[in-house]
Amino acid sequence: MNTIIATLNAKYIHTSLSIRYLKAYAAPDFDVSLAEYTIKDPVMNIVGDLYSKNPDIIGFSCYIWNIEETIKVIQMLKKINPELVIILGGPEVTYDVTEWLEKIPEADFIVIGEGEITFKKLLEELHGKKDFQTVSGIAYRSNGKNVIQPQASKLDLKELPSPFRFAEDIPQLSKRVTYIETSRGCPFNCQFCLSSIEVGVRYFDREKVKEDIRYLMKNGAKTIKFVDRTFNISRSYAMEMFQFLIDEHVPGTVFQFEITADIMRPEVIQFLNDNAPHGLFRFEIGVQSSNDYTNELVMRKQNFEKLTRTVTMVKEGGKIDQHLDLIAGLPEEDYQSFRKTFNDVFALRPEELQLGFLKMLRGTGLRIRAKDHDYLFSDHSPYEILGNNVLSFGEIVRIKQVEDVLEKYWNAHRMDMTVEYLVKEAFPSPFDFFQNFGTYWDGQGWSRIGHQLEDLFKRLQQFLTDVKPETLEMAIGLMKYDYVNSQKYKPRKPWWNQTFDKRERSAIYERILSKPSLLGVRFDSLKLNEKDLFKHTSLEELPFDLKKYLETGKIEAKPSIMLAYFDPAGNGSQIFSWTK
Repeated sequence: MNTIIATLNAKYIHTSLSIRYLKAYAAPDFDVSLAEYTIKDPVMNIVGDLYSKNPDIIGFSCYIWNIEETIKVIQMLKKINPELVIILGGPEVTYDVTEWLEKIPEADFIVIGEGEITFKKLLEELHGKKDFQTVSGIAYRSNGKNVIQPQASKLDLKELPSPFRFAEDIPQLSKRVTYIETSRGCPFNCQFCLSSIEVGVRYFDREKVKEDIRYLMKNGAKTIKFVDRTFNISRSYAMEMFQFLIDEHVPGTVFQFEITADIMRPEVIQFLNDNAPHGLFRFEIGVQSSNDYTNELVMRKQNFEKLTRTVTMVKEGGKIDQHLDLIAGLPEEDYQSFRKTFNDVFALRPEELQLGFLKMLRGTGLRIRAKDHDYLFSDHSPYEILGNNVLSFGEIVRIKQVEDVLEKYWNAHRMDMTVEYLVKEAFPSPFDFFQNFGTYWDGQGWSRIGHQLEDLFKRLQQFLTDVKPETLEMAIGLMKYDYVNSQKYKPRKPWWNQTFDKRERSAIYERILSKPSLLGVRFDSLKLNEKDLFKHTSLEELPFDLKKYLETGKIEAKPSIMLAYFDPAGNGSQIFSWTK
């Protein structure tokens, strides 16, 4: 029987670890094919591709991000071929199983929880006696009744075969994110998270994990993301893996981890600051809220003071980028409390700050007790909240406006200097800047249209002109610096009207050529001639002393001239300045 395991990833660059474990565990008894798509692919295209493979059995890995599109695919496939056996698995269908059996009559079986053993056993019965009562961890229908058979026991992870030894994956390793796990389970009980349901943490065989990583790096993997819910729960284990990755990494490879920051010991961070190559590691830290009462209500133990110490030490080390997560809509976190949480976390200046919204995941304690806080949430995945007893839908919409401009103006790092000035000098707090700008952005209808890089600068300029005109002069000067500082090549036409005309530029260049040391040793070493200056540099007058600002972070209203040299090889810009 021709068997396919399929899934719809959120993006093309993602890969599914789960279906590869199923394929590896089913071998060599069953030769299973893999089929990956994205939720953006037209349903008809997915159905057509699967149909062309002439399957007898298709298993689908289901998550909150793909279940709605997966259902459409299943319904079409079953209409085309009613004899096709369809198996569902994954966290989205593991809970409320009876509801899924009723909602998706096209599904013949649902695999509950961990799927490797169950899926293989189910294949054995589908190929053999079809005695499904012998398969633990499945749900199905028999004589018009729903049958639910719980899992018998957890897997011994040390016995699982590697999911990374498929030749067809090798050409894609350098182009996509590779996911790897060294453990399953989580020691914490956060009531909004599915990981809280499984008690305890189980580990894979360390040496096998290392061999997998060596294999992945050898075959071109560039981004390897550990999906362990708390990678550093065991200090000795984390230290061993950090040391291994430092010792054996291939240059250009990046490893990402989910870290619980408040339990990370200072000596571990110091070890990484001293020994890790720059850019090798990237940390994802779920802060979620700085409100102690809110954290207590969701059974989340978090010491924000220690978390701050960790994030600060890592940032000061300059080796590791950090991605911090917040969740809007947690119990008893109203709009003003969330404003404080946002400001508390933004004060740490993470390289990325992701603002998410609570999703009432099936099986979680928060969903089960949703009435305790008057939660309203969508009936369809991803079950995002619409409000609760302290946060209205209107306030959620306002926070979404913050999220929109936060992504464009902070996480994308298009104008760090400008944003830093505005959140410190122009608005009461970072949240107030992003909220005011986000509301203005939405009011202009910009959230419904696309944008180029230049548009982002022009739109911020328009916002400040209308809302904070007293900051406009300094902000535009910083925006000019941010713009040229981020360019690989000299811009053909910048978004602003240039300060100097050709005659004025010629006079400044003549002065520079007569005395290159005016701009310092670094500029002098470039040995630029007149042609180089005109072709590869730009000049702008700024309303403040740029050199002093870069050195001290303080604005001094003393005009200066900024010269940006753009390496013709595309290696970016070098910026020099002097006061008039």
